[in-house]
Amino acid sequence: LWVLRDFHPFLKDPVVVRRLRALAFLLGASPKTVILLGPVLKIPPELEKEVTVLDFEWPNVVQLQGRVDGIVQKLRETQRVSPDLDRRQQARLVQACLGLTDSEACNALAKAVVQADGVLSSSAVETVTAEKKQIIRKSGLLEYYDNTELIEHVGGLTTLKEWLRKRVRAFTDEARAFGLPAPKGILLVGVQGCGKSLIARSVAGMWRLPLLRLDAGRLFSSLVGSSEENLRHAIRTAESVAPAVLWVDEIEMGFAGVGSSNISDAGTAARVFGSFVTWLQEKQKPVFVVATANHIGTLPPELVRK
Repeated sequence: LWVLRDFHPFLKDPVVVRRLRALAFLLGASPKTVILLGPVLKIPPELEKEVTVLDFEWPNVVQLQGRVDGIVQKLRETQRVSPDLDRRQQARLVQACLGLTDSEACNALAKAVVQADGVLSSSAVETVTAEKKQIIRKSGLLEYYDNTELIEHVGGLTTLKEWLRKRVRAFTDEARAFGLPAPKGILLVGVQGCGKSLIARSVAGMWRLPLLRLDAGRLFSSLVGSSEENLRHAIRTAESVAPAVLWVDEIEMGFAGVGSSNISDAGTAARVFGSFVTWLQEKQKPVFVVATANHIGTLPPELVRK
């Protein structure tokens, strides 16, 4: 095995690409394999038929559980774990680490230990959550909101509240074992100030799920292909912290101009909108989408179908 680490910048060199193609031809009858590692997927057209792509996802609950258990065990040996950190608190700590890479989770836990005077306690959940909030905010596409709103603060909307209460446990393992599908999302339409954004924040607090806000205006970039990549990155980030609530505020403003996209922006808005609608229909991860809109007449018909 020959491992070429962080090799993506060199794939812009035509000489390197030509030699890799020749190498791939020679290795066809050889027990040798070349592995290219990189944080981004940029394969030249000359190598598309020669390369097999393997995507590595963010660490899941099982992997993070093993990492947290290992750290807790080491700290227990030195009497640096607070007695109030029981199994339930450790499970909350693992849930807070979802959406972080392995190194980011370790750094966040180390920061929690330092801030607690060298002891890992139940307050580490808040520290890890704050660290994750900063990491998500660095992407520039999603914002992490604290679950501070209560459903009791919302006036009226009795039918919607009852609908939400019936689905409090919809994202649990018990619901999956029973065969219940996870709810996909809701679209809230109304005039300004009627409580749409308040409902979006209170849903996350009611279900005790992280709340991520997607600003559709930040998806669009001047570089060709960057807007579509921004949407894919935002979706991957939201799915990495699933189960979660994804709040898309004023969705009709974010995807305005889809109808004239072929004339105004060479179809960029139409492609981004098409990818978003396809994800809404086909998504497998438990990401509950709460979209708000002021004028339903400006929404494309593909978006308002059930």
